[in-house]
Amino acid sequence: MNIVYINHYAGSAVHGMEFRPYYMARRWAAGGHGVTVVASSFSHLRTKNPEIGGKKYDEQTIDGVRYFWIAGNQYQGNGKDRIRNMLSFLCGLYRYGSRIAAAGKPDVVIASSTYPLDIYPACHIARKYGAMLIYEVHDLWPLSPIELGGMSPKHPYIRVMQAAENYCYRNSDYVVSLLPFAKEHMVEHGMLPEKFVYIPNGIEKSEWEQPFHYPMVYREELKQYHDDGYFLIGYTGAHGVANALDSYVEAGRWLRDKKIKLLSIGPGPERGRLIDKAHRLQLDDVVEFLPPVRRDQVPELLDQLDALYIGLQRQPLFRFGVSPNKLMDYMMAGKPIIFAIDAPNDMVKEADCGISIPPEDSKAIADAAVKLSETAPEELEKMGAHGKLYILSHNEYDVLAEKFLKVFGMPRMNP
Repeated sequence: MNIVYINHYAGSAVHGMEFRPYYMARRWAAGGHGVTVVASSFSHLRTKNPEIGGKKYDEQTIDGVRYFWIAGNQYQGNGKDRIRNMLSFLCGLYRYGSRIAAAGKPDVVIASSTYPLDIYPACHIARKYGAMLIYEVHDLWPLSPIELGGMSPKHPYIRVMQAAENYCYRNSDYVVSLLPFAKEHMVEHGMLPEKFVYIPNGIEKSEWEQPFHYPMVYREELKQYHDDGYFLIGYTGAHGVANALDSYVEAGRWLRDKKIKLLSIGPGPERGRLIDKAHRLQLDDVVEFLPPVRRDQVPELLDQLDALYIGLQRQPLFRFGVSPNKLMDYMMAGKPIIFAIDAPNDMVKEADCGISIPPEDSKAIADAAVKLSETAPEELEKMGAHGKLYILSHNEYDVLAEKFLKVFGMPRMNP
């Protein structure tokens, strides 16, 4: 088959996140399918954006996958420049549709950008070539800016997004959702129930099979803590408002007399404020912030920690379920996990690989930390092994790519 995978922010092993389109496409290409990933030449998520010079579009082959880059302006934040970047991508999908399809008449077109507006040009391409149309949902838009950002449902921007979301559900052959409990919401907005397919985020096993660097990142600091008898709990990733790290820092108040350290490693807009807060609460000996590490250093970093923490704010939006990449990494690392997220799907509980607690509860975090620190090492290893086995069985990209591929062979819902 020929597959066109449209994702404004798609990355690769060369460019950085977002990785899901790359991991899926690489496997399909290895199976003999022709895959074109269509993305903007600029994304704030990538560590490196492609250089296309003054061209309006460019093509590149990465690991057997054809990338079609549509020229997009740079931007910061969520202002006019970002809107202009979105519009340039949408216009490019219409303008260069024939070039996108030049590698072969598409059999499947996937609209997968975070925002739903790419459904219109994706539908145009799919109808032109008689291809199956799939809408892939990462987040529920415009519900996310309404419930998380406080925007009015009557705002013109929200009305445009809502119309696009409804169009997605009505006109797609299938809707692939990363959120396991979003089906009812989608049906309320026009989707036939039988169109819903749940395919979560996943893990790239090969990244965890590479040898560790020598010396391992933070090797000396972490070894010294272990030699001094400390139990090390780590949070890795973005330091943003949604990550609810205030409660993680505040948990240190109950751990001052314990041989436990709470480590926080990663970038983000909240990092400086959280460092100041830990200092103000006189928790510098309990809560420590380390600079971010590269993606290829994450496995060796997690390997040196004793347990891991993940949390999110208590938000009504999470009633549809969550699929955090960070949790996949934690489980793949084979470490026990403190899971502080209020959502109907709890992989930590399902896999029996840690302790689940209410979100934004610093005392509960501290109690969980103490409980794990007092657990026998062989029991901690057993928890970690449960998580790793679960993630390899359900969320490895070999499994997910094959599940996605089966959707392509299902009966058309909008022929």
